[in-house]
Amino acid sequence: MFVQRIRRGDQILDATADTVIHAGDVVALAGRREVLVNLVGSAAEEVNDRQLLAVPIEGIDVYVTSKDVAGKTLAELATRPAARGVFLRKIVRGATATEIPILAGTKLNRGDIVALVGRTPDVAAATKMLGYPDRATDVADVAFIGAAITIGALLGALVYKVGSVPLTLSTSGGVLIAGLFFGWLRSVHPTFGRIPSSTVWFMNSVGLNVFIAVVGISSGPGFVAGLQQLGFSLFLWGVAVTTVPLILAMYVGKYLFRFDDAIVLGCCSGARTTTASLGMINDRAGSQIPGLGYTVTYAVGNTLLTVWGMVIVMLLT
Repeated sequence: MFVQRIRRGDQILDATADTVIHAGDVVALAGRREVLVNLVGSAAEEVNDRQLLAVPIEGIDVYVTSKDVAGKTLAELATRPAARGVFLRKIVRGATATEIPILAGTKLNRGDIVALVGRTPDVAAATKMLGYPDRATDVADVAFIGAAITIGALLGALVYKVGSVPLTLSTSGGVLIAGLFFGWLRSVHPTFGRIPSSTVWFMNSVGLNVFIAVVGISSGPGFVAGLQQLGFSLFLWGVAVTTVPLILAMYVGKYLFRFDDAIVLGCCSGARTTTASLGMINDRAGSQIPGLGYTVTYAVGNTLLTVWGMVIVMLLT
């Protein structure tokens, strides 16, 4: 519990650690509800003073980047002057956004995201001690996005030949790896690369819909021509070739390798080089964890698709 402000006669004073409370002062308190109601409420007289209670409050997410803070417990950090008047609402850790319990012995690590609430100057002091503020914004870092896509595309354009067999990540595979790298880089140095959640949603939704539309438009004429030449058996064989390996892969991943279900489904999406299915899995899971299983199988799938396409043509000719 903290004393935020004090009314002394006609004056309203901001409370500090050195402020002395006098008889007759009216104080504005902030703290956990059970403390204010159970401990203070029964032993003090509540006064309705709107001017005194007009305290500027701010809530903000802060990336922990300070080396001086890393490895310290919450109990140790609470004794610092910069922690005064600030309440900790949540701690999120890692790429999977795991919520960490708020306990006296909980240690903060670099890369953690902490949600702070308190008076604006108190929150500013705590933010300076911890790291970098992650304030909500409607402006996307377009330069960062464009640079990541360009570097990924250039990486995917590289071709390495093993004998006469070309190996490449492809443009989409290179961009995916660049996205993972720059996403990690932002988590370590969150001073750049801000992308609003609304922009991410738009890019995901529009990107997946355009991807599905392009695949359908480009594959439709060839599929119709194949049906005309080979009949309905082409469709049935296509269903078997597409479905059976995926079903076997799910059982192998779950029972042989004992992967988590989200990782298994991400691996299957990558093996089929189908970005749209990864988006659907992420939406249903409410997490980006399936992407961890998608990346390697996607690169391998694209490489094998190129290699075995050449092998089949050579065998048929």
